[in-house]
Amino acid sequence: MPAASTGPTTLSIDPASFFSDTGDPATVLPVLSTENSSYEVFINGVLQMEDLTTYTPGATGVGSLVITVPDGSSILAGSPIVLVVTNYAPTSDVDIAT
Repeated sequence: MPAASTGPTTLSIDPASFFSDTGDPATVLPVLSTENSSYEVFINGVLQMEDLTTYTPGATGVGSLVITVPDGSSILAGSPIVLVVTNYAPTSDVDIAT
């Protein structure tokens, strides 16, 4: 993040500002699976409340993470912002012996 953001304001982050699990630059924010997904946002290692963020999947120019910075708060320049997206497919195996 190049400059400090002092509230009340919103900070919009493009997919190209993130890195993938492999350390490569991200090109797209993944789609969240219906009912089996979540996302979490950490700023300076602190989990942020869901109401302060808006996640939009998609490539650069479409996808974004928008963070609402409340009045009296700020995000300092250089603060690490970590986005964790989790999509999972629950499965179960049942063996019935009679």
